[in-house]
Amino acid sequence: MDTLDLGPEATVIDIGAGTGAFSLNAAPHYRTVYTVDVSEAMLAYTRRKAEQIGLLNIIFCRGGFLTYEHKDAPVDAVVASAALHHLPDMWKWVGLLNVAKMLKPGGKFYLFDVVFPVMGDYTAIFNGWVDSFYEKVGPEFAVEVETHIRDEFSTFDWVMEGLLQRAGFQIDRADYDDQFGATYLCTKK
Repeated sequence: MDTLDLGPEATVIDIGAGTGAFSLNAAPHYRTVYTVDVSEAMLAYTRRKAEQIGLLNIIFCRGGFLTYEHKDAPVDAVVASAALHHLPDMWKWVGLLNVAKMLKPGGKFYLFDVVFPVMGDYTAIFNGWVDSFYEKVGPEFAVEVETHIRDEFSTFDWVMEGLLQRAGFQIDRADYDDQFGATYLCTKK
């Protein structure tokens, strides 16, 4: 929320919301938060949490990057955290085009996801990544990381930057951590 730097009258879409961590924390600070997820179970979970804490300004919508059609007025910002990697690159681009349609001109897009840098010995790098999670978090999460590397559609930094730009975004900030996490703050052109 600090990165987006929006006022209390802002409207925001949390796409790929999962358990609603962003939506639930953002709702007290914005006029409206649209919580969008392909999973009805995730939406139901977030809805229950919102009801428990008395949040009335969250609109729950079933859909994803490719299927959600925002029928209300364009919004001030869209947030996507650890969800875009579920799509292959071509479909990421289509999903990003859809995100751009949801935003007002000059609207902000905050994206966090797993993005790989160009790397030399990828086998050693991936093994080191898995080993570090095994040591820091334990074997269950390390197995999830191995599964992600094998089965998910994370892309390279240079590909993601190109996809964002070709979908109509100006990249205002790109931050890459040492564990393949990337955070982008973009503005709709």
